[in-house]
Amino acid sequence: MTINKLAIIGGSGLYDVEEFKNRELIDLNTPWGKPSDQILKTIYKSKEVYFLPRHGKGHFISPSKINFRANIDALKQLGVTDIVSISAVGSLKEELPPGKFIIVDQFIDRTFARQKTFFDEEIVAHVSMAHPTSNGLMNACEEALKKEKIDYQRGGTYIVMEGPQFSTLAESNLYRSWGADIIGMTNMPEAKLAREAEIRYASVSMVTDYDCWHPDHENVDVQQVISVLLGNAAKAKNMIKNLIENFENHIDPNDPTNNCLGVAIITSPEKRSQKTKDKLKTVAGRVLNK
Repeated sequence: MTINKLAIIGGSGLYDVEEFKNRELIDLNTPWGKPSDQILKTIYKSKEVYFLPRHGKGHFISPSKINFRANIDALKQLGVTDIVSISAVGSLKEELPPGKFIIVDQFIDRTFARQKTFFDEEIVAHVSMAHPTSNGLMNACEEALKKEKIDYQRGGTYIVMEGPQFSTLAESNLYRSWGADIIGMTNMPEAKLAREAEIRYASVSMVTDYDCWHPDHENVDVQQVISVLLGNAAKAKNMIKNLIENFENHIDPNDPTNNCLGVAIITSPEKRSQKTKDKLKTVAGRVLNK
């Protein structure tokens, strides 16, 4: 029987959940290097939960330098089955003002300087990303947001830009013309790698500004973003606590993530070296060791 374990990946402004008093900090290594920081293990309401600050505590890792592969591998080592990403984003629509939360269901990946797959040597895999987030986890996020009476939107397209600079006005208007809802720098390749590792994934984004397309936000600055983040931090932490209590009620046994590698690996078995299989044992051992 699978034991379901939830991990929260905290983005800008969310580097810890201080309310978790039962604390163990875990230092892990992976074949891809070290994750962003130590991983917090806590027991909350009798459930084992993990928390990883994506940029490291104190925010010292640029979006392009985040070791996404190490982060996902490390969480998989710990037995994590479900990840909820918390991120700060800019809004591309008037009706999504600063302070609103978005349960993301689609991404447009515009990053270009990142390692985006675990399967880059000898073993090739093509996982489906048609529906990149878990419907069951999104239901759990929605229930958690409703309980806190947080203003939110269910469903939205997140443009992931490379950064670390904010958009030009031309770029911002281009993304608006595509019908995207929000823009940020970190959910890709995170969502892709979670899928490759067969970890269910959901993304809850907190709007901090309108991006530069909006006449009142032409010069987006970090202080603006931080002030909104601080206002949302308490809400986000309460949402996380609600999520821990309810996420198992929403797990879908037919979620396509659960066994996606079974139909994704195309490389012939005789071409798979033991060295590469060992490297992939955490994320893909279920299918490679058959």
